[in-house]
Amino acid sequence: MGPGAALTMAAKQAEELRKHGNTYFGKNRFGAAIDAYTEAITLCPNVPVYWTNRALCHRKRNDWAKVEEDCRKAIQLDSNSFKAHYMLGLALLQKDNLSEGVKELQKALDLGRGAGPKGYMVEEIWQELAKSKYKEWEQASTKRSWELQNLKEACENALKEKHFLDDFQTEGFLDETFASHVKQLEDLGQVFEKAAEDDTPTEVPDYLCCKITLDIFRDPVITPSGISYERAVILDHLQKVGKFDPVTREPLDPSQLIPNLAIKEAVQAYLDKHGWAYKMELN
Repeated sequence: MGPGAALTMAAKQAEELRKHGNTYFGKNRFGAAIDAYTEAITLCPNVPVYWTNRALCHRKRNDWAKVEEDCRKAIQLDSNSFKAHYMLGLALLQKDNLSEGVKELQKALDLGRGAGPKGYMVEEIWQELAKSKYKEWEQASTKRSWELQNLKEACENALKEKHFLDDFQTEGFLDETFASHVKQLEDLGQVFEKAAEDDTPTEVPDYLCCKITLDIFRDPVITPSGISYERAVILDHLQKVGKFDPVTREPLDPSQLIPNLAIKEAVQAYLDKHGWAYKMELN
């Protein structure tokens, strides 16, 4: 048997093992599935799906160190494996590595959106990303609030000390000095109140929300009439209701939908600034 024939046979055996692994996984026999995928990897170590399948089994067992290891290997083999980026992101979050975990989830979301009209697992990835970015913002917000409070107290103490010295030097407490002191403290309070505004949750602007769901855009597309919709929602409308724009009632075909990159960037900028702090309905 020549080298080529041996490789072909190994590939066929590996595929059979993958199928066995899938069967075991469907029956929640994760240990047996891991063994099958491991044998497939031994035969054909350069097939990324074997690594992501095994990583999914490790995820079911909450063995996050092995999830991370298998996903990193899968990404080495295929940098566009959104399943690998997604599970790697989850594994990093388990280690409280928020910044890197968020990056991986964002990469998975971008790749998942390109996997089809609705994108495989896009909603699940979006929800995990939302929760992670909120946690990331919450930590940063707490730190900023603490720093602002300390700075405010230091400034107030400095003002009080200054006015005490002024009063002591003039050997009296003048009304205008007291009024000036009060005004400076009020101004100082307003400055710090303004500085804290970015850490206060706000309502999502209407232009960042789909006109059908009224929820913030995940994957916005724009129609020839200039109206933007959530991709999955408008596609569902076109399939089940009819091929027309639900607002303008003009004829509309799925091929006419174009990604609205401007709105997508605006949503990202809003979420980055406000830490995903708006009230999201997460299932």
